Amino acid sequence: MNNSLVDLKNLSPAELEQFLAGLGKERFRAGQLMRWIYLRGVSDFTAMTDLAKAFRAELEERAVVSTFSIEAEEISSDGTRKFLFRLADGQSVETVLIPMDEGRATLCVSTQVGCAMQCAFCLTGTFGLTRNLTAAEIVNQVCAVRTRFPVDNIVLMGMGEPLHNLDNVVRALEIFYSASGFDYSPRKVTLSTSGLVPEMLELGQRIRVNLAVSLNATTDAVRNELMPINRRYPLAELMRACREYPLLPRQRITFEYILIRGVNDSLEDAKRLVKLLHGVKCKVNLIPFNEHAGSAFRAPDGATIEAFQRHLLDRDIVAIRRASKGQDISAACGQLKGRLEELKLLT
Repeated sequence: MNNSLVDLKNLSPAELEQFLAGLGKERFRAGQLMRWIYLRGVSDFTAMTDLAKAFRAELEERAVVSTFSIEAEEISSDGTRKFLFRLADGQSVETVLIPMDEGRATLCVSTQVGCAMQCAFCLTGTFGLTRNLTAAEIVNQVCAVRTRFPVDNIVLMGMGEPLHNLDNVVRALEIFYSASGFDYSPRKVTLSTSGLVPEMLELGQRIRVNLAVSLNATTDAVRNELMPINRRYPLAELMRACREYPLLPRQRITFEYILIRGVNDSLEDAKRLVKLLHGVKCKVNLIPFNEHAGSAFRAPDGATIEAFQRHLLDRDIVAIRRASKGQDISAACGQLKGRLEELKLLT
């Protein structure tokens, strides 16, 4: 790709209007272009037939519309699909399509190549952070999958910490929400964070999105070990930010709690969790650890998980047990990337 050309998928709707204004074009042209790019999936300006021929020629000289092609795909027995995309600089990211109830599907999107958070239970963290994804690279994951499958919900829960790449993530969200883009309601999009407190509060001021917080521990001592970000923003500070996060009347923060045998799955942990969540409009997703090679962590047994969940439910906390999907296809974040990079080293 010619680096002097502007990738239109890197531009928010407002930025696209500004780009076109610089070419002397009317504001409504931005909507026309976005409909071609996102609703119809067209990347060739010559095929955008309701644009004047001279305008199309000018766009070809100044701009480009990037696309992704799927390098590898794995399909689970439960219908989960994991895709590996190769980026222009040779890096790669993963995207997972998760089947839900009633024929709906949720797409789990990555926001960085690797991750700097170094969470002990996450394979992606072992890669370290290579770089942020551009807005185009975030959006192109959705574009590529939607050409083949319907996508009802989007979760920014793949590789990377979304709030560590806040500006590009906000651009991508604006494209997701635009009536001329993907036209998703903010209720259909969720962003998951490990707890970057200042960025959480900035996010709430800049744009609407469902917030999920990866919690995973009820004491600073345990969370410091599992999630080093806790040393910078400990639990008291994180929970204060959750209480301040702007929510609509029926909206709740989702707390993700990965249950790890002997680490954070005791009844004492459940009791502390109830106290931590006091005063926060929330629900809790209980996720048994997705075991993978290279990790000493193990998932709790069913009775332990049920006792933990029952303690929360009995105290009027919405607690949902989430089954790990795609366990037969390396669907834990980073597993497909890691396995394919290992194969490349061997060949």
